[in-house]
Amino acid sequence: MPPEVCPNCGALVPRKAKACPGCGSDERTGWSESAYASNLGLPDENFDYGEFVKEEFHPGSVKPRGIHWLWWFTALLLVLLFLFFCLH
Repeated sequence: MPPEVCPNCGALVPRKAKACPGCGSDERTGWSESAYASNLGLPDENFDYGEFVKEEFHPGSVKPRGIHWLWWFTALLLVLLFLFFCLH
């Protein structure tokens, strides 16, 4: 029996529908409890949180970049123009 409202997209599902008219979800792909739970994005049993933290937040993994030379040149030009117009 399909749900009244599709848990995937929120569309109204007709009473004897085999699939959602909005997104195509059905018992196998969208509105069964197992399909709904698989779309939650929860980690599986093999997920290693320590490894995840090490990969994502390793101090050397992200290298901060400096300001591009073009922006320094633009800032200097604007300061010089400002000083020129203020003094004249």
